[in-house]
Amino acid sequence: MLYSTDPAATRAFFRDVVKLPGSDTGGGWWILDLPEGDLGFHPASPGDEGVHDVSFYCDDIHGTVAELRSRGAAFTGEVEDHGYGLVTHFTAPGGIKVQLYQPRYAKAKARNAGAKTAARKAGVKKTAAKNAPKKNAQKPAKKSAQKPAKRR
Repeated sequence: MLYSTDPAATRAFFRDVVKLPGSDTGGGWWILDLPEGDLGFHPASPGDEGVHDVSFYCDDIHGTVAELRSRGAAFTGEVEDHGYGLVTHFTAPGGIKVQLYQPRYAKAKARNAGAKTAARKAGVKKTAAKNAPKKNAQKPAKKSAQKPAKRR
């Protein structure tokens, strides 16, 4: 939840400038529909308890910055290398500062997509992998060796 001194302008900014998907739930409430998220915990200095930051990641920070600027987003500085990724910040109406970064670590979605691609290249089908015997699984008992009686 983000708190803004100008919620209507903040909602419009994230809907129209940042282009985040969402739904108008009535009465001016634009609820964002974000498919994925990360949560990090960082140390706080005394007096900063309860302060939270919002950040969005992208695959191409320079392209994303240029696109957001073309729609009117104001950035507080240039892109910097912070080790975990390339980082900058922009401001939204209502006094909200947002971090935008291009991660240097693999996101879960990217890791999962890479595993699926590797499986496809290896010729493994989803159903085959799902139905494959489990390691250390007990084999079914052998059926009786008796032949069925002949019918006359």
